[in-house]
Amino acid sequence: MSQPQQQQDQPGRTGEMNPKPDHGEESYRGCGRLEGKKTVITGADSGIGRAVAIAFAREGADVLISYLNEDDDAHETAKWVEQAGRTAVLVAGDLADPAHCREVVARAVQEFGRIDVLVSNAAFQATHESIEEISDEEWDHTLATNLSAYFHLTKAAVPHMQPGSSIIGTTSVNSDDPVPTLLAYDTTKGGIANMTGALAGMLAEKGIRANSVAPGPIWTPLIPATMPPEQVKTFGQQVPFGRPGQPAEVAPVYVLLASDEGSYISGARIAVTGGKPIL
Repeated sequence: MSQPQQQQDQPGRTGEMNPKPDHGEESYRGCGRLEGKKTVITGADSGIGRAVAIAFAREGADVLISYLNEDDDAHETAKWVEQAGRTAVLVAGDLADPAHCREVVARAVQEFGRIDVLVSNAAFQATHESIEEISDEEWDHTLATNLSAYFHLTKAAVPHMQPGSSIIGTTSVNSDDPVPTLLAYDTTKGGIANMTGALAGMLAEKGIRANSVAPGPIWTPLIPATMPPEQVKTFGQQVPFGRPGQPAEVAPVYVLLASDEGSYISGARIAVTGGKPIL
């Protein structure tokens, strides 16, 4: 099934998408798996981040919603968190700036007193047919937003995490099977996978777990905002399921990794790819 051709400016808005993504607004049912946990989710205004925020809140977690500048989308996410009876804290700003990463963590500690779960999910990507098209500034910005922010957030958060806490990075199927036209993005996603594996070993003695989720083609604002219209139209058809996944179909993996049920899972990279295996 084809998507309607469409295009947006970066970073993309949920309200302009056709069809609208499913974040689990009407379907996700919580059962207290994250009761009382204090969580930080970057890129939580839309897409996978919004779905994770909704799921976390319905499982009993308070959520700090970190986002760039998509105020309308971020407030919509906050609405769903609050409707679940949990606290939503909104923090806007550019995670490419290390100081802002530290500000996000400091705000979470100020509001919550601690951090139980850190989800580093915000990402930037751009499509290019040749390496010559990628400017130095765009390369640096992609690495800073996707990979370095994960480092700065984690470094700032670990002192405020107790044994049993969880760090979750969003990598990608591209970390295993890089797409040539997403060179910078691919590089960061491979880095996130490897950084997570190293963190799992480094933080084990503190009782802090680190895992990553590797989504395949998921229908989020990043797609019409960063891909040519013809690629948007056929997005997701390349995987065995023959369709893009919905953010709501990814969120339950984050819930498992954040919950005490995942107490012996660390160093894992879990694929949510519509049937496309990762190695």
